[in-house]
Amino acid sequence: MNRSLAATRLFLMRCLAVMALVLVASVVQADIERFVGSYEGSADVVSADGSTRPRDMSVTIGTTQEGYTVSWTSTTYRPNGTAKEKSYSIEFVPSDRADVFASAMKRNVFGHSVQLDPMKGEPYVWSRIDGDTLSVYSLFVAEDGGYEIQQFNRTLTEGGLTLEYQSVRNGEIQRTVTTFLKKI
Repeated sequence: MNRSLAATRLFLMRCLAVMALVLVASVVQADIERFVGSYEGSADVVSADGSTRPRDMSVTIGTTQEGYTVSWTSTTYRPNGTAKEKSYSIEFVPSDRADVFASAMKRNVFGHSVQLDPMKGEPYVWSRIDGDTLSVYSLFVAEDGGYEIQQFNRTLTEGGLTLEYQSVRNGEIQRTVTTFLKKI
């Protein structure tokens, strides 16, 4: 085979690879585009002992070059009048499985986004899109080998999202929340 033909084939293979990446990115963008926006609302968080605490919640879902981000804030109000705010933001990229996305929470030595290591006490996080529901899962492995898994289901509804949250530790439900988050 002459060099010119080999170079042409190599060029065509590279073009096809780039086109495939663009196609995958556009499919991801089409799936997530329905969820893109900012939402907010309030709920009472129900703990394992049956007690409740008021909480304000907001979430922003946006697109990235490769996938999407989910950023959320939760403000818990204590009986003494003080408040505690927690914010998180996670980027998700396509995995080898359809509609399942890996978190890209840190960069490795080569500059590529990688997941955290649950054996080091870091959360293992992934997401999926199933119809009108965007779910985010976080798995934590405790020092003693126990676990906690948190699941956030955000389902598209008229005017916003229905949020269903559940935290399970070693098979026992710790907290649950169900509320409507209005699109702002």
